[in-house]
Amino acid sequence: MDYTKKHFLARLSGGRVHLQAASLCEAAGTAWPPPNYFCWQSRPLVPGVRSQGSSLVLLPGGGPPHRQSQPLNCSTGPRRDGNVGGVTDSTSPAPHAARGYVLTLSCADQPGIVHAVSGSLLEAGCNITDSQQYGSPDTGTFFMRVAVETTTSFSRLREHLDGVAGQFSLNWQLHRAGAPVRTLILASKAAHCINDLLFLQRSGTLPIEIPAIVSNHRDLEPLARFYGIPFYYIPVTPDTKAEAEAALLELVAEHEVELVVLARYMQVLSDGLCRHLAGRAINIHHSFLPSFKGARPYHQAHARGVKIIGATAHYVTATLDEGPIIEQEVIRVSHGHSVEKFVAVGRAVEARTLAQAVQWHAEHRVLLDGTRTVVFD
Repeated sequence: MDYTKKHFLARLSGGRVHLQAASLCEAAGTAWPPPNYFCWQSRPLVPGVRSQGSSLVLLPGGGPPHRQSQPLNCSTGPRRDGNVGGVTDSTSPAPHAARGYVLTLSCADQPGIVHAVSGSLLEAGCNITDSQQYGSPDTGTFFMRVAVETTTSFSRLREHLDGVAGQFSLNWQLHRAGAPVRTLILASKAAHCINDLLFLQRSGTLPIEIPAIVSNHRDLEPLARFYGIPFYYIPVTPDTKAEAEAALLELVAEHEVELVVLARYMQVLSDGLCRHLAGRAINIHHSFLPSFKGARPYHQAHARGVKIIGATAHYVTATLDEGPIIEQEVIRVSHGHSVEKFVAVGRAVEARTLAQAVQWHAEHRVLLDGTRTVVFD
C-alpha cells in the first residue's frame, strides 16, 4: 500500500473529524510505522469553554495514529462563498427581514456605470448605505464598492445585477455583509502577528473565522490549543517542500479556505502555490527590504542607525515580497533605542499592519489594479 500523507490526513466532514489512518493500516494488514503519518490529538481548552483544540502532525516514522478525546466540531460561523456573481449563506434571515450585501466590481472605465448600477439596485428594492468608486488613470479601470440593505430575494437581486454586468462587462462579486471569511493562518515561531489576529478574531473585531493554523514548527501549538483551533504541523525541508505544499493545498480545499494569511511564516512559497493563491494570500514583512535581508533585520537596522521602522502587508505573488501592497505603517526610532526596543517596536508595527490588511480584505474593501490595490475606506 502506498502510504502518502493523504492516507493519514484526518478529514473534516460536516465539522467533525474522522481519523482514517488506523483503519487503513489495519485493513491493509501492514505493520507500523509507515514512512510518514498524521497524528490527531484533541485536548480541552479551558474550564467553562466548550470548544476544543486539535493538532494534526506529519512526522517521519513513529507509532500509529491515536485519538484521545471526542471529535472536534470546528464550525464557528456561517459558510459563504464569494464567487463572482454568487453568494451562499447557511444562516439566511427571515423572508421579510432586511439583508445586508456588499457589491464590488471593476470594468473598463466608461460613462454611465454608477448610474446603471445604482439604478439596477434601486429597481431591485435596495437601499444603498455606502458607495465608493475610483477610476484609475493609469490602467483605465473603474472600481466600485457598494453596501446595500434589501428585503429582495438574492435570486431577484442577481437578475438585476446580471443585466448591468452584461452591459458593462463587469467583473463583480456579491458578498453577505458581515459574513466571516474562512481564513487559514500560516506561521513559524514568532507569535506576535498570529496572537494579535487570534485575539481580534475572538473579540469580534476581525470578520473572519479560523478553521486551521498551519506551521512548520510546533512552537505555536499551545497558542492554537488555547484558542481551540486545529493545529497542523507540516515540516518543510528542501526535499519535502513539494509534498508539504500539496498537504497545505489539501487543507485549503478541505476547510473551504477563502483567505490564507502568512503571519511571519518563514518559508518561501513556490511559484505554483503563489499562482494558486493569487489575490487571496496576504503576507507581512518589515519595510527595510532590500536594505536589510535575513533573519535579523532589526539588528542590522540598529547598526546602521535608521530613524524609522515600518511594515508592509501585501498580497503574495511569485516575485518575493513584491506583491500588491494593501497597507503600510512606519514609526520613528532614535539612536537612544536599544536593539531590544527596535525589535519590540517593529513587532508591534507588523502586528497592527497585518491585522489592518486582513480586516480590509475581509470587509471586501481591497480591489486589485494590476500591481497595485484600490483600498476603499
